[in-house]
Amino acid sequence: MNSESRVTVRWSVLVGAAVALLAVGAGATYFGLRSSASPRPASDEHAAMAGTGSTPADPVAPASAPVASGALPDVVVTLSPEAVERAGITVTAVTAGTASGTLRAPGVVEPNAYKQVVVTPLVSGRVTRVAAELGQQVQRGQTIAQIFSPELAEAQTRYISARAELDAHDQELARTEKLVQIGAASRQELERVHAEHTARRADVQSVASRLQLLGLSTRTIDSLGPGKPVDATTNVAAPITGVITKRDANVGTNVDQATQLFTVVDLSTVWVVAEVYEKDFARIRVGQPATIMTSAYPELALQGRVSYIDPQVSPETRTAKVRVEVPNPRHELRLGMFAEAVLAGEAGAATPLIPRSAVQNVGDRTVAYLVDPKQPGRFIERDVRLGTPEGDRVSVLVGVTPGDIVVAEGSFYVRAERERLGLRATSGPPAGHGSMQGSMEVQQASVTVTDASFDPQRITLKSGVPARVTFTRTSDKTCATSVVFPSLNIRRDLPLNQPVAIEFTPDKSGEIAFACGMNMLRGSVVVQ
Repeated sequence: MNSESRVTVRWSVLVGAAVALLAVGAGATYFGLRSSASPRPASDEHAAMAGTGSTPADPVAPASAPVASGALPDVVVTLSPEAVERAGITVTAVTAGTASGTLRAPGVVEPNAYKQVVVTPLVSGRVTRVAAELGQQVQRGQTIAQIFSPELAEAQTRYISARAELDAHDQELARTEKLVQIGAASRQELERVHAEHTARRADVQSVASRLQLLGLSTRTIDSLGPGKPVDATTNVAAPITGVITKRDANVGTNVDQATQLFTVVDLSTVWVVAEVYEKDFARIRVGQPATIMTSAYPELALQGRVSYIDPQVSPETRTAKVRVEVPNPRHELRLGMFAEAVLAGEAGAATPLIPRSAVQNVGDRTVAYLVDPKQPGRFIERDVRLGTPEGDRVSVLVGVTPGDIVVAEGSFYVRAERERLGLRATSGPPAGHGSMQGSMEVQQASVTVTDASFDPQRITLKSGVPARVTFTRTSDKTCATSVVFPSLNIRRDLPLNQPVAIEFTPDKSGEIAFACGMNMLRGSVVVQ
């Protein structure tokens, strides 16, 4: 016998069971994902790194300290004691100091353009005598050359002829006036003679003016007359008291009114034209006192004043020219000499001071690395805003306070490790990928400073990779005793035959210009 069992289940029960099963499945999935995402213990991670031979490094999180409004959060880099020792990292305390307000700017001695005269002849002709030598001191009015001029002789002859015609016409006018008085001549005839006399007098005055333009004095012109010799030689006189800095006149040279014979410069005052970076514009003004120092006379300090500030900024060096007018009574300052303008300013308020070597550039940011006193090997990257350099130190306006401990030497290594780990102060995907990810690549370049240039003048680097450019000055006859990267705010002295390494990370494609401290020799870094 077949039997059939049936179970009747309500729809409400089926729906409730389905909901319960879904809830249990979701809970199991949540706890499974949470377990798989939990980090491994620190001991397991260090053990794994030890097995591969890697240096332990903590991929750090931003510091818990509050961040000022508008600033990026701090980034923390942790190094092992071995890595700290290998990098040669040294630390120092932030000190408090008062900025002196003194600004030093390299410059070149130039002539006072208001006291420089180019001597040209007043007549055309041929040079017959030169009475001044290059470098000679001359007085105003002193004869420095003689020129034989047919043009001058012709003008004098014409004057004598016009003067003789005027004298003859004077007599004709006197006779006509007497004839009119006795009725032997008409008034119309007298008026005609008066008109001719006026024309003859105007002709004489015109020729006399021409002679004055050719350099003859009124006394000499009045002495000219029939039967008197005509002198076709004219003297060229020094227009001012000064020094002959250029001589183009030689005996036998044919000249005209546009020919430059000499350049005379009054060296009692000269200009020192200095280059000032745009970040220092607020510290200079017209009339500001300045002291001029030179390597030729280390013990000599000449006092001058700022007389002009160029309204234009050089797009290559981001500097403007500042002109300092300096008395030079004993002619110690020679034209073209390198000089340094020390511009005096008011002393500023007390500010934190850190070594220049503690400052690093990360993109368009300037940072320093603070030391965590509680955790050795832990370094905090802090954005800083720099003020006035003071020797090998620089003042900090924002970012650190006196008493903080910063990395003095080896900060480049800390920054490179931060780049290697791909740490960033902003949210979003880490930028440490490519050649920098997982490696400590540092690109190298060398530049030799010769008498006349940087060699090579252009070097090529990769963007985003820490770079070390080493400069070596091999000559003592060059102005490049220091090198400046204006866009990176880097300046380094270049001792003779001593390599000087400049470390930075180019963050974008383009060119980074560099120049000597005098801005005479220039080069560039091409970032690809």
